[in-house]
Amino acid sequence: MRLPIAHLLAAAGLSAAAGAGATPPALPNVPVAEVDLARYAGTWYEQAHLPMFFQRKCVADTTAHYSLEPDGTVAVLNRCRRADGSFNEARGVARKVGGRSATLEVRFAPQWLSWVPMVWGDYWVIALDESEYRWAMVGAPDMKYLWILSRTPQLDPDVRARLVEQARAMGYPVERLVDTPHPAPAGELDG
Repeated sequence: MRLPIAHLLAAAGLSAAAGAGATPPALPNVPVAEVDLARYAGTWYEQAHLPMFFQRKCVADTTAHYSLEPDGTVAVLNRCRRADGSFNEARGVARKVGGRSATLEVRFAPQWLSWVPMVWGDYWVIALDESEYRWAMVGAPDMKYLWILSRTPQLDPDVRARLVEQARAMGYPVERLVDTPHPAPAGELDG
């Protein structure tokens, strides 16, 4: 039986795609063009994150607070609630990479270790509500990190769903996302 050349080429293309593994991302994993760090400063509530070692004891109320420093760096205060009700805090500093405000590196190690490249972690703002700065999504070039952030404890479910789909299209393993609860204080539940 003779198959037309078009069928043979199509079959070869299908087998090559199957052998290549996963489908390539539909969107590039790149940071947004620019972030106004003065507007980005303030408190952000984590909505979800990819699991990582340094957040293993966090169970709720995870926030990040950013403030601009006179030298152009950004002071970072990450905070989360542990299972016993206590809070864990980590202080760090972020700096621009290549002068780009959407491509930062963050260090939580002591200042005297800042010369060691491995103490700096990538922090790419990959999605941002550019008009109001109400939500943001942060990733990294290797896609090991992903955070969905909001200015309020509860993000609009439609916005969250769109951000998850964008991250999926960029190649992030969103099936591994861990939701971050922000329960209302007891007094707010009654009213």
